[in-house]
Amino acid sequence: MAQPKEERVRRRKRMGDEVRDEALIAARKLLLDSGPAAVTLANVGREIGMSHANVLHHFGSAASLQSALMGSMIRDLTSALDNVVELLKTDAAAPRTVADKVFDAFDKGGAGPLAAWIILSGDVKQLEPVREAVRALVEAIVGQSTDDAAPERVRAAVLMMAVSAFGDALIGPHVREMLDQEDDAMRDLIARILPLFLIPSGIPPAIG
Repeated sequence: MAQPKEERVRRRKRMGDEVRDEALIAARKLLLDSGPAAVTLANVGREIGMSHANVLHHFGSAASLQSALMGSMIRDLTSALDNVVELLKTDAAAPRTVADKVFDAFDKGGAGPLAAWIILSGDVKQLEPVREAVRALVEAIVGQSTDDAAPERVRAAVLMMAVSAFGDALIGPHVREMLDQEDDAMRDLIARILPLFLIPSGIPPAIG
């Protein structure tokens, strides 16, 4: 008696952008679950049902995948900080809300360890997607301002927030413990300083 034929499961065809989006979602999950070392082409391929070679085709290397993930995480911050300048002018709680969003991205969101992993790889070319995302973040905030000095003030604010959040994610708990500081001490400090950078009447000019 003839055995019934097994029904073939057809793989869903996906366009390039769709594959990249799915891969970055999977990469972020791997980052949060297991750290930067887990963000490999093979692991991402396994998560989205594609071969290592197919994922390689869309990203070029594991390092490029990791930097693309870092860039996408910063672009998420751009959306999260929409209307930030107006909020700082009208909402007393806004500075802390902004600080929490940035610090959460680097800490709970995994951007801090991932950035360290990319930098320690020594391949500075892989920072290009990150550079583009940071520039887009600056432009988005500058676009909310009307004064001529806004670009310089915003660049200074992003520098302050990003470096502070990066350091806090990596070594903050140890330094805070040494100094007998609360867990949110750095967030509170940034929240107090941030309006000085983003509101025109805030920060005084640097002394030459």
